[in-house]
Amino acid sequence: MSGPDLNLLFTLDALLQQGSVVGAGHKLGLSPSAMSRALARLRTVTGDPLLVRAGRGLVATPRAEAMREEVHRLVEDARAVLRPADTVDLYRLDRTFVLRTSDGFAETIGPALIQRVAEEAPRVRIRFIRKLDKDSTGLRDGAIDLETGVVGTSIGPEVRAQALFEDRYVGVVRAGHPLAKGRMTAQRYAEGRHVLVTRQGLGLGAIDEALETIGLARTIVTTVDGFAAALALARGSDLVSTVPERHTLGLRDGMETFALPVETDAFTISLLWHPRMEGDASHRWLRQLVRQACDTVLRAAPGP
Repeated sequence: MSGPDLNLLFTLDALLQQGSVVGAGHKLGLSPSAMSRALARLRTVTGDPLLVRAGRGLVATPRAEAMREEVHRLVEDARAVLRPADTVDLYRLDRTFVLRTSDGFAETIGPALIQRVAEEAPRVRIRFIRKLDKDSTGLRDGAIDLETGVVGTSIGPEVRAQALFEDRYVGVVRAGHPLAKGRMTAQRYAEGRHVLVTRQGLGLGAIDEALETIGLARTIVTTVDGFAAALALARGSDLVSTVPERHTLGLRDGMETFALPVETDAFTISLLWHPRMEGDASHRWLRQLVRQACDTVLRAAPGP
């Protein structure tokens, strides 16, 4: 058996919205006679007159009134499905995006990103999850929509990347800490009691290698798995934390920040996604908003 002619839904929607065969014909680009034939088919399919004569016009039957909103919703949903991939109705977009980032990125960039999303797509939700490694499986299987981080050899070769901003490591201590006074030297820095952030793929080794070349070494008294935890410990003690400057802009408020007394290379934070999402219009829109939020927050960020 052949299925129903779904084109009749569009015809029915036009008839119910216009309440007129002529008006519906104008909306669909059909002649009055073609619309009359379509109405006759609809009456046969539904077993209901749908529109009946009342004076010089037509009125909807109770069955037609009951169907009006559902038919219109079905038609709009169908149009949304068939809309070209480069367009998206942001106001109607109802979707949850998962972003895997460091806690510092969520704290610093997150508020600006959420505000922009709320202004442009009020039904969209952002879910931040912590980044504890560089495994790109989540991007491949669709569990993660976007990720931020430094592009390294552990990133899947198919993963797309776009640079967001450059960052560098800085030293951070609580307000009033002895290291906040006077000129910072490699020896003063090394002699401090340090909290170390350690997790897979994190490149803090260059700092210790630079100290080693001049015969110095840091004293590590505790380790944590995130920059927020490191800064929280440093804020409440005499520990020294070494964290990315721009990543932790919002987390370092009220603390003393200083440039490291050894040479370290800057590194680029990139936005990562799987190529299967390349043509997704709403995904492309979110990528643009992440870049804009980074530019807004970090453009005038002060140095240490």
